[in-house]
Amino acid sequence: MELDTIDWKILAELQRDASQTVQAIGDAVGLSANPCWRRIKRMEGAGVIARKVVLLDPEKVGLTTTVFVAIRINRHDAQWLEGFAAAIEALDEVTECHRMAGDIDYMLKLRVSGIADYDRVYQRLIARVPGLSDVTASFSMEEMKFTTALPRPN
Repeated sequence: MELDTIDWKILAELQRDASQTVQAIGDAVGLSANPCWRRIKRMEGAGVIARKVVLLDPEKVGLTTTVFVAIRINRHDAQWLEGFAAAIEALDEVTECHRMAGDIDYMLKLRVSGIADYDRVYQRLIARVPGLSDVTASFSMEEMKFTTALPRPN
């Protein structure tokens, strides 16, 4: 789907605050409500807008610790990957999982209440997933930037 400048302005508004009315978004981008609504529906239909969610403040819900977990594995077969994916999906604390290029095979991002909570998740992970050769955790000291908004590509 080809996105024009107005589409990108609408997307920026939605990424900033998806609870806005269509009228408010239209006003911000220079459109009346109906054309703005049609563009939003077109982008939803095309899958550009994947879903609308509410973002929680992790501090206010007691998830004060962000942990990045680097995983190296010694198995690279489809059966292992299927089991690993299921184990990761079952761990609610894992907010992101990436298959990596380079020395690390997988990188996880977790939100937990503290070090003891991380240890509980770690114990569940190593019990459910055989073939892990190295699991290394790094604890975030300060979140310097956080956004869910995607930039417009050049």
